[in-house]
Amino acid sequence: MQYFAEKIILSNKNLLDCIVIPMFEKYKFSKILKKINDISNNYILNILKKNNIQGKINQHIILYKIPNFSCNKIIIIGCGNKDTLNREKNKLIINNVINILKKYSIKEIYWYLTDIKIDNYELYWNIRDTINIIEHNIYSFNKFKKSKNFFSSIIKFIITNNNENIYFSAIKHGNAINLGIKKAKNIANLPPNICTPKYLSIKTKKLIKQYNNISVEIINEKIMQKIGMNAYLAVSKGSQNKPYISIIKYQNDNKSQPIVLVGKGVTFDSGGISLKPSKNMEDMKYDMCGAAAIYGTIHAIAQLKLPLNIIAILACGENMPSSNAYRPSDVIETMSGITVEIINTDAEGRLILCDILTYIEKYNPKYVIDIATLTGACVIALGNNISGLMANNKKLSKKIIRASLEADDRVWELPINDQKYFHQLKSNIADLVNSSNGVAGAITAACFLSKFTKKYKWAHIDIAGTAWYYPNNKAMASGRPINMLCQFLINQTNHK
Repeated sequence: MQYFAEKIILSNKNLLDCIVIPMFEKYKFSKILKKINDISNNYILNILKKNNIQGKINQHIILYKIPNFSCNKIIIIGCGNKDTLNREKNKLIINNVINILKKYSIKEIYWYLTDIKIDNYELYWNIRDTINIIEHNIYSFNKFKKSKNFFSSIIKFIITNNNENIYFSAIKHGNAINLGIKKAKNIANLPPNICTPKYLSIKTKKLIKQYNNISVEIINEKIMQKIGMNAYLAVSKGSQNKPYISIIKYQNDNKSQPIVLVGKGVTFDSGGISLKPSKNMEDMKYDMCGAAAIYGTIHAIAQLKLPLNIIAILACGENMPSSNAYRPSDVIETMSGITVEIINTDAEGRLILCDILTYIEKYNPKYVIDIATLTGACVIALGNNISGLMANNKKLSKKIIRASLEADDRVWELPINDQKYFHQLKSNIADLVNSSNGVAGAITAACFLSKFTKKYKWAHIDIAGTAWYYPNNKAMASGRPINMLCQFLINQTNHK
């Protein structure tokens, strides 16, 4: 899709293809609809009443050949009660419009829906949400299909006041962020026989050619062994696909401390010796959605040229059972020197992340945020709409929560400062166990990680419930939490 903003003068001289116009309940017209109705000598109102289109949400009508008005088609979309319209209802309205546009394959649309005034909802966010909702609605993954379903159109947001800069800024941000989301979805939806740790390392290397201010370093198995990443290496011991760490450095500010973003990238998680149930195991290709989100975020911020220093790490490996696989009851010394007794080989993400969280101390980071499909317990606690947030720094968590509310990509903070949670990680023979007794599993997993983050401000976002969803009862990557993460980074720059 392509998005533009422009001013137009409605007349019977300029032929337009299609206009999308809001209408409220009980025939309450928006300014633009009232104007066109006046031009047509009440033709529109008469047609609406004849067809009992009162302006309720889910109602719409397409009109052709409006008297005294030069436009091929007008789509009038019901927006419900003007006084109770909010961000959630606005999403529903936008999706209704896109489904109409796809049905009729309309290629050029003049979009007046952002002219709606909604309490506590800025025009900037209305435009950015519109782009985000449209892109999510039309996304399809056709790489392995003979028939390719693809819808593309031109959306022209109509500027109705002297606020061009808001439109241009929102479109710029919306385009960049949704490019990142699409990039993340496209790699996350790949099958695990293609999307291996090595494949992801090759993809990251290509970023160097795409963007001037990006460099990439790859850490392979030999280097991991040399620097003592024993916990990380243990996870991949049962797999023929070797682990790779991709370190992407985006440098666009020579003075600031780097913000380090870490993404868990387990390209397939069988559970290892602690084998998962067969039901829905095919969805375990999505255990690399944290890494996919970081990869997409780098695309977005590079497009926006944010004045920041970012170190983005894709921590990739594969967890498989074999005669070489690590076992329950093994004891492993992590890179930090902390020893871990393995209770469950399906609690592998924290073993990968703990060595990465130790490794990144050398960067003296301003903030560290890790994104991981870490625990099924987080899905039980928060469901599929809200990601779990746990942090060792209150100011950082507040910044993330603010960004999540702004971007409508929500997180909910869970506590990790109660010593009772840490008691569940005690081992009789090592410093820690890698899995608790199943109570408060999302929290105890974060408590485990927090043992390795003492030297910097850190937040952990568990996306196990939000990284994918089920359209048509089959899983697809959601691209979350890229929208929130990008907003967090935009807020660091006041770049809006």
